[in-house]
Amino acid sequence: MLTALIMAGGSGTRFWPMSREKNPKQYLKINSGKSMIKETFDRLSGSVRPDDTFVITSNAQKPLVERELPELPVRNIILEPFGMNTAPAIALSSLFLSRKYKGDDLVFVLPSDHVIKNTEAFIESLKPAGKMAEKGCLVAFGVKPAYPATGYGYIEAGAPLGDSFKVAKFKEKPDARTAAKFIKMGNYYWNSGIFLWRIDAILDSFEKLTPAIFNILNEIKKKWDAEGENADISAEYAKMLKIPVDTAIMEKCGNSVVVPVDYGWSDVGGWKALSDIMESDSLGNVISSRRELIDSHSNFVKSDKLVAMIAVSNLIVVDTPDVLLIADKNSSEKVRDIIKELERKGLKNYL
Repeated sequence: MLTALIMAGGSGTRFWPMSREKNPKQYLKINSGKSMIKETFDRLSGSVRPDDTFVITSNAQKPLVERELPELPVRNIILEPFGMNTAPAIALSSLFLSRKYKGDDLVFVLPSDHVIKNTEAFIESLKPAGKMAEKGCLVAFGVKPAYPATGYGYIEAGAPLGDSFKVAKFKEKPDARTAAKFIKMGNYYWNSGIFLWRIDAILDSFEKLTPAIFNILNEIKKKWDAEGENADISAEYAKMLKIPVDTAIMEKCGNSVVVPVDYGWSDVGGWKALSDIMESDSLGNVISSRRELIDSHSNFVKSDKLVAMIAVSNLIVVDTPDVLLIADKNSSEKVRDIIKELERKGLKNYL
């Protein structure tokens, strides 16, 4: 049995001002006419039934999940009391799924806000991954790097295991020189944050490697047993370690493998990343509205207005009803600094 877990609790601050607290990145239609979470859900439709697809999100985002995924049974929405990180979210979800499925059933874990261009290759990659996961391995999907990216973590592949490799090491985001070295070596892959494993294998790993999280899971289990799965677990969940699953489990376990994939993946980490994957005109401009351009190139503009540009290049321009963002592409990640400043000034209506 194959089930799927879509992680959808993030805030998506790097897509401000379109992404807001009340409507984060995964609910935006930034890559197509569908929201990113809807694209993710539909991508699974050929291999996982809606009844076996689950979404973990925060209480505040539940109405957004229901809005974007009307086909998803409401009972399949797993609620975090509040956002933490991927290790607590996956641990909670694994406990939830263990109460409904057998321990040797597989869970395909994936973020809700990534772009994958080749759906057929995406589904095909489940075959070699499934073979390893059935044996009890924790499978990570490693993207064949297209260039020496410094914005992604990497997975170093070790000994071959058929169509996969034993994981040698997980590497943090490198500097440009190190990334170029990784590419030259040829056995490094981008860490996609997409995983496949048996329910019992991931729970066993939490018990052995991160007992601080597993012990809290037992507290939550007792509460669910006594009060049902709608019980308030805020006090218990607040004690969770706020760490990613890579750090909590994947870097420590001895049974992790990486399956190389090449299906046009991007985590679309911000406006520049979105600009890079979208179709541009002959001068490298990506503009979603009518435009009049003079001597302008390599700009990204999202606006409903007529856009006129004269002798400018490498700009990000995002126009919303109450905010206009203008940034140099190479500094667009600093949008987070704008958000921190707005928070400091108490300007919550812009967040």
